[in-house]
Amino acid sequence: MNILEDGESVTIYDVLKNKDQRVELQNKLVLENKNWTIIGAKLNIPGPIKNNLMIENFFKYELVKFESNAPFVLTLEGNFLKKKTGPEYFYLAQEKPVNVKEYCIDFEQENKARRLFDLDVHYFKNNQIKDLGRAELGILGRGCLICGKPAKECARSRAHSVEELQKQISELIIQELSF
Repeated sequence: MNILEDGESVTIYDVLKNKDQRVELQNKLVLENKNWTIIGAKLNIPGPIKNNLMIENFFKYELVKFESNAPFVLTLEGNFLKKKTGPEYFYLAQEKPVNVKEYCIDFEQENKARRLFDLDVHYFKNNQIKDLGRAELGILGRGCLICGKPAKECARSRAHSVEELQKQISELIIQELSF
């Protein structure tokens, strides 16, 4: 069963337009909440189908764990489940960006299914909007879901087909939701 066969297809234009809107919202949240750390939560789903009921259920199910286990105060600031480009949540965290990013990375790496999550950390410092990535913490980039090599290398070389990735992602989501 491939859960990524059901849903509305998106184009690269849809994805890029949504990215611009997401960055605009993230920047607005940072500027309106300069003493907070902003977390943008979304999923990395390859191919034209990026959202459907199964994806939304997986996203919500895992983020309940993210919220309940956070070692700091989290406030949900935006909930956009029904976007055809994929579900997105935005949080405000009352904690230093480095501690938030470390928690986000731990969450993403806790199990294979959570590696689908992309938890971005943004904050305000020295009159600038900043992003805190893995590299700034000396942490290697993500590994490929299929072979374990650096995911960016596999994506750039197209080492695996979209179909292979979708099959793996479908299996991970179904397994995680089979409780």
